Amino acid sequence: MTTVIKAPGESAAERSAGSAGPGGGKPRSDGMVLNVFSHGFLAVWAILIVLPLVWLALGSFKTDSQIGASALSWPAHWHFDAFGRAWDKGIGGYFGHTLIVLAFSVPLTMLLGSMAAYVLARYPFPGNRIIYYFFVSGAMFPVFLALVPLFFMVKRLDMLNTYQGLILVYVAYSMPFTVFFMHSFFRTLPTAVHEAAVIDGASDTRIFFQVMLPMAKPGLISVGIFNVLGQWNQYILPSVLMQPQSGSDPERYMLTQGLIQLQYQMGYETDLPVLFAGVTIAMIPMLVVYLSFQRQIQAGLTSATLK
Repeated sequence: MTTVIKAPGESAAERSAGSAGPGGGKPRSDGMVLNVFSHGFLAVWAILIVLPLVWLALGSFKTDSQIGASALSWPAHWHFDAFGRAWDKGIGGYFGHTLIVLAFSVPLTMLLGSMAAYVLARYPFPGNRIIYYFFVSGAMFPVFLALVPLFFMVKRLDMLNTYQGLILVYVAYSMPFTVFFMHSFFRTLPTAVHEAAVIDGASDTRIFFQVMLPMAKPGLISVGIFNVLGQWNQYILPSVLMQPQSGSDPERYMLTQGLIQLQYQMGYETDLPVLFAGVTIAMIPMLVVYLSFQRQIQAGLTSATLK
């Protein structure tokens, strides 16, 4: 319980004005202005992101004439055949190729990246920081500068237009960010748990897989989602590495390449609903993944600073 000591001659109005801070309430008004500005900026940003997505989704259920007449209007009649035409023109195959590559590239990236980050974060040895900075520098290296040597390297390994070639490149491409993110996360884990496992006689491998890795689950989920999004939306790497080398080679195009192929197949014809449907098919899985793990992503990004 606090006691307010009233100065001689001081009224209640004067005390309330003084407690509001200098200027008689200015800090509260300044905070309100800043709050309105920040919320307004976020609202404009949300509109800029959501509006194109709504435009694409609505265009998938329209006809060419309806798209040309009004871009954002509701379809007069909901036509679902554009999705079937897009699937039959190759989107289904491209979708399957992308799932096959990500089914191997994302787990490999998470396993190798977390192992490297754990060793660099928990075991001091000569050259530790040099190796760590080597990984971090890879995130600052533009992939465009490495396309030509990367192409010839994969070609010498006879892995052009193969799943395994693209999987290995995806893993190498995603390793720098994974190591950087998980390195910071592993450093925040309590050392006492690691020491207790060592005293109990657990090996380094067992400590990593059964003790430290489960504790790093929020960070793994966060960086895993980022890797899924980055590899799903990757275009330049599959465009260079997933091209048929002869007439007998199968077309193993990824989904991003498939959308371009879908546009090329139209030629001089106009079938915008099919193109919109293809983009919508490519967009829905990533929206579902992000919305499903939104809380886990936020927890993983903030847990390192809160511990």
